[in-house]
Amino acid sequence: MRKLINDPAEVVSDALHGLAAAHPGLRVDPENRIVVRGDAPRGGKVGLVSGGGSGHEPLHAGFVGYGMLDAAACGEVFTSPVPDQILAATTAVDGGAGVLHIVKNYTGDVLNFGMAAELAGDQDVEVATVVVNDDVAVEDSTFTAGRRGTGGTLFVEKIAGALAEEGAPLDAVAAVAREVVERTRSFGVALSPSTVPAAGHPTFELDEDEMELGVGIHGEPGRRRARAGTAAEIVAATLTAIDTDMPLSGSEVLVLVNGMGGTPLMEQYIAYGATADWLAYRKATVARSLVGSYVTSLEMAGCMVSVCRLTPDLLRLWDAPVETPALRWGR
Repeated sequence: MRKLINDPAEVVSDALHGLAAAHPGLRVDPENRIVVRGDAPRGGKVGLVSGGGSGHEPLHAGFVGYGMLDAAACGEVFTSPVPDQILAATTAVDGGAGVLHIVKNYTGDVLNFGMAAELAGDQDVEVATVVVNDDVAVEDSTFTAGRRGTGGTLFVEKIAGALAEEGAPLDAVAAVAREVVERTRSFGVALSPSTVPAAGHPTFELDEDEMELGVGIHGEPGRRRARAGTAAEIVAATLTAIDTDMPLSGSEVLVLVNGMGGTPLMEQYIAYGATADWLAYRKATVARSLVGSYVTSLEMAGCMVSVCRLTPDLLRLWDAPVETPALRWGR
């Protein structure tokens, strides 16, 4: 196992130490392993809290800041944060207007965020919860009942964060987050596995000429294994799966071509070019796009495509200013 780490048991703590040093405008609580906006809590503003297992960076800690999340709870690698962590993040950002939990649909995340919401309620903090389940690959899988939460989580955090920044009430922020979930679909393809530092071996095995279609962000199995194809073939399989579930023809869309952690940016742009061609042929208009490694699976090679069917209001909120370690524009 060749990794740029010190101790496999301390990778999350060491990463948070580095994040704090690189971004002193954030508050990093090493004991609770949470990352909080430097100006939180803000009176009258809905707080946004998300989180999950580490290893998917910059999701979620890299999206803490103006116009996006107010706090993120960081679990061990590929392991949900515990309720006490999530509660600490929730109370840290409560400015009296309530807190929205944005939760990827994994059993541990759903259970632990649910327990934290109950504990926050005992402290008179109003919490609303939105569960992200954008992955069309499989209905039920390892770690989930129902569809997994994957790359579309970025869209939810950005758009809901923009509305919260405008001072909207909790019910409106939760409603727009749910609307983004309903209008977003994702599908991922793995060309290589990843290795969890504490385990020291790959999470799954692929032959040299194989790829996993519909992989999860923890390396969970997808729909099927197939012989590795060209970028255009991989993108076509990905978008066909999305289009079958949510027809895209005639839609104005927001597109994310997301590297899984081990994919060079050059290859991501090749995949985006194939994505743009596929959508144009089917008369879907790409209003906004994002290319890069934003929702990763350690060093997994491959890509995930996420598509959101936009409305004018969702487009306005996507364009609103944001300033986080990993996403920033307009300020």
